[in-house]
Amino acid sequence: MSMPNDTFECGHTLEELSLYLDTGEFADPAHLESCPECRNGLDSLRRLSAAGGELFASDLAAAGSGTDDWMKAILANLALELRPGRSIPLRSEDPADTLSETEGAVLALVRSVADRLPGAVAGKVRLDGDVTVPGAPVAVRLDLAVLFGHPLMPSAASLRQDLAAALARHTELNISAIDITITDVIETPREEA
Repeated sequence: MSMPNDTFECGHTLEELSLYLDTGEFADPAHLESCPECRNGLDSLRRLSAAGGELFASDLAAAGSGTDDWMKAILANLALELRPGRSIPLRSEDPADTLSETEGAVLALVRSVADRLPGAVAGKVRLDGDVTVPGAPVAVRLDLAVLFGHPLMPSAASLRQDLAAALARHTELNISAIDITITDVIETPREEA
């Protein structure tokens, strides 16, 4: 999360508070008890999360039932992927700098590349491995739903190449594997004559 004016007078940021709500990690936990700005920020983030949860539940209910189970699964995974997740360290020229990107940002990158594949919809996306350790092997796991009639193997091979290129360009992760699983084949509705 990077927005103008997201740093409080105490020096802490909304991003730190959001990470604290997701992981429980905070450099100075006692500060959270004594700082009114941080307490208000945490309360606001909790209310925002609750409102988002209500909207998500509404969207999930509107997704339907029966053959729409794949859509429910996608919406359920999106709720998890929208969280920042683990912090992935990045190299810096200056040793005084501490740079990182979030696991959620990498998952969003994988999803955006997958969603450009014609006839496919990304389902669950996961990073398996310790992303918090530079150079540790990380496997990307992606579930896809594809439209009936689209070639599966060439599409998966092309997507794997596109994902490898995007991850190499935008991350410093040591990608050991990109596993794509076709979990659903979606039939297109037939037009009535």
